Amino acid sequence: MLKPSSAFKNSQFRRFFLGVFFTVQAIWIQRVSISWIAWERSESPGFVGLIAGLSLLPTLLSGPLFGVIADRVDIRRAAFVTNGSMAVCLTVLAVLLPFVDLAGLAIAALTIGLISSAHHPVRMSLGPRLVPQELVQYVVTVTALNFNLARLVAPAVTGLIIAEYGARTALWTSVVFYLPMLVILIGLRPRPLPDRPNAAFFTALIDGFRFAMASPVIRLAFLISVVFATMVRGALEVLPVLADGAFERGATGLGALTTAAGVGALASASFKLVGVGSSDARISMGVLVATMGGQFAVIGMGLATSWTFVLIATALAGFAATYVGISLQAAIQTNLPDDFRGRVMSLWTVVGFGTVAFGAFGIGGLAELFGIGAALATVGGLGCVAVAAIFVSMRGARI
Repeated sequence: MLKPSSAFKNSQFRRFFLGVFFTVQAIWIQRVSISWIAWERSESPGFVGLIAGLSLLPTLLSGPLFGVIADRVDIRRAAFVTNGSMAVCLTVLAVLLPFVDLAGLAIAALTIGLISSAHHPVRMSLGPRLVPQELVQYVVTVTALNFNLARLVAPAVTGLIIAEYGARTALWTSVVFYLPMLVILIGLRPRPLPDRPNAAFFTALIDGFRFAMASPVIRLAFLISVVFATMVRGALEVLPVLADGAFERGATGLGALTTAAGVGALASASFKLVGVGSSDARISMGVLVATMGGQFAVIGMGLATSWTFVLIATALAGFAATYVGISLQAAIQTNLPDDFRGRVMSLWTVVGFGTVAFGAFGIGGLAELFGIGAALATVGGLGCVAVAAIFVSMRGARI
């Protein structure tokens, strides 16, 4: 019987996994570093939310366009361009950091967001095309485990680097960690796309949307993602405000909170890796239960009065985020044709990642007015109502 660990039997995937291991470390280092720089220089929850939102907002606008491109181009070369562009962007920011003001930081976040909007559909298309179709769902699971292992390790290390050497050194570390993937990509040979004539660009864009909306599984996955990403993942984007603004723990506290989310995420992904709650091309009620659990975790983060309690609540949010994310992505990707993978997964990033921008904006704005605790408790409560409405609409069905 196949398990997620079966993906490692494929030699191409083993090399890809090694490259992605360093890349996702780089992603988390840069995210934590830029969030901390935003808080350190502004001490404004609203500005931290703005920076988080700007780094995610381009996914809403340009992500689907890059999805069409990902379904047409050499996916290996596209991955080289997106990884290399991110390394260059972070190099420029690290060099100029002493001279960068708040407006410059916002421009950097927006630029990183634009590159990320191209990187997401490319990354999600490349991995599945390195293995036979029967291994695709396991590649999704293992890649998510890798991402959340980075969430566990990188933020804690980043907090220590910032505390000892400053945010500039953390940015340089991120640059270095993008380099291994650039070397590994040279030797990868992804499965070629079907030999079909390409439709006009915007016709292809519409075809991808129609394909996604024609599938009940994908429609439901998108709906759950909108709610979950806005509330729970949005809350995880404003951890600097919670760490220092509410508990005055500084960069080390930010590392601890993000690591707590990573511990929960790693536990969830580990269960998936050994086949517990394994996913296929459907969505079970267990996913909705985890979605509701994530909303309660956000409420707990907002109402926490002790550091220990907020760490536990953040870990539970991380657990739910990973369980829901892996389950939904596996359901979407399992039977997805290769020549629709870029377009559909770009739409997935719009609803699964891009809507985090709205959550970050909203939570940051509410925190400015009422404090971070009240903001988190409010959005968690709204999330509970939304999940309950989805649950009622499903009427106990398993899709």
